[in-house]
Amino acid sequence: MLPITADGVDAAAPNADAAKNGRGLVTKNKLADLHTSDDGALIFGACAGSGKQPYQVSADYARPDQPTYRCSCPSRQLPCKHVLGLLYAYAQKKPFPVGPVPPDLAAKREKLAARVEKKAVEAAAPPKQVNVAALAKKVKAQLAGVDVLEKLTHDCVRLGVGNMNAKQAKEMARQADQLGDAYLPGARAALYRYLQLFADESGKFVEAKTKPSAAVTERTHTEALDQLARLHATIKQGRAYLTKRLEDPSLAVPTDTPIAAWLGHAWHLTELKACGLVEADAELVQLAFNSHDDPARQEYIDTGIWMTLGNGKIRVTQTLVPYKAARHIKREDSVFQVAQVKELCVYPGGVNPRVRWDGCTYRPLDGKDFATVRKHGQPDFAAAIKDVKATLKGALADRTPIVALNFKRIGTVGNALVAEDAKGERLVLTDAGMAEEPASCHLLPLLPKDALAGQTLIARFRHDLGTRKLQVKPLSIVTPENVIRLTL
Repeated sequence: MLPITADGVDAAAPNADAAKNGRGLVTKNKLADLHTSDDGALIFGACAGSGKQPYQVSADYARPDQPTYRCSCPSRQLPCKHVLGLLYAYAQKKPFPVGPVPPDLAAKREKLAARVEKKAVEAAAPPKQVNVAALAKKVKAQLAGVDVLEKLTHDCVRLGVGNMNAKQAKEMARQADQLGDAYLPGARAALYRYLQLFADESGKFVEAKTKPSAAVTERTHTEALDQLARLHATIKQGRAYLTKRLEDPSLAVPTDTPIAAWLGHAWHLTELKACGLVEADAELVQLAFNSHDDPARQEYIDTGIWMTLGNGKIRVTQTLVPYKAARHIKREDSVFQVAQVKELCVYPGGVNPRVRWDGCTYRPLDGKDFATVRKHGQPDFAAAIKDVKATLKGALADRTPIVALNFKRIGTVGNALVAEDAKGERLVLTDAGMAEEPASCHLLPLLPKDALAGQTLIARFRHDLGTRKLQVKPLSIVTPENVIRLTL
């Protein structure tokens, strides 16, 4: 039997509508001629659609961690609703007797096997030699882009955050587009993020009809100064790295600093593996998930927050979907099973680096998994705070690191919502300053009392620049029985 479950099919669906339509096909008995191949790795059949002839659908698990879905329908979704219907039928234990594989499908399987074998040979081959001339041309363009970034940043400093307005920010954003042409999309996004502080809620540079309050203005100016400091670090570190790269084309991309990503370096999985940034046979549990719109990058960003069960490290997955391609790219979604990954690739970064993988299989979550997550929680808030402060010292460090905290209780002290550890150390819980994630604090009073005592909190730290204090946003609570997600 193939490890196909309803939850797994839900996770494979490109969106909720496709999943709903796929289940509807099973309910309406639209599937026929369901069969399994002799090797048990392929299921196939026919599905009635809008055309005269039924669509031929199949799901091939010759690579269990990277199943291949096929359908003769014209849909650009992958898997389409017809394939999802096939998978739901199998998950519901509909009869799938062994039958002969259609010749055209057998030919496609052979071609896929040949491509997989070719890819394996290419992966084992020595790395390609660097085109020195092309690399030098690109690096020179990037250095010129760093000069543009420095000029624009200095213009922002000379103007002063107090004198910046929407009109001036819009003009600087137009000039910042030059950085994209200089192979510096990351630097462009960093500058644009600073300018977004002076935009409205929709990300447009429109003059406000009413003057913001003194408190809002102060927060904006404080955040702006921090963003300028990060831009300065990007310029300084980026120029130093690119200069070395120009002098020595064979210089490896640094893995001990995120500067390459800030400059827009797109890491490939083969590159990460070659640098040794890979963990074998990893198991991950998703602890939280959210989607948000990032005007600075002109993208929708789907973010999954995961814990690696073996070492307790919290990592993130990100699917970046450009506005223009949103209809054609499969979005990431919540996962409620354990992801089993043969090769987990870990990006260079700080305490919560990004991870990716080629493919994975899933197994159900059980009590041992919840116990493992809770075991990795930090029981001492003071020690956690010390670690977070050390992380935040880096100029390009993530300003909102995620930590697992074992708390004694969550409740209110005066008007503040706080989490307390066994030693009586307290942390203020807040949604302030983290607009990219859904609000969660208002949900805590709605939870059962036992969920607010003696559990593990998955929390995103934030350094409030105005008060110079650490605050915490609750993302989820892990109990012995489940993960209570607060940011869905």
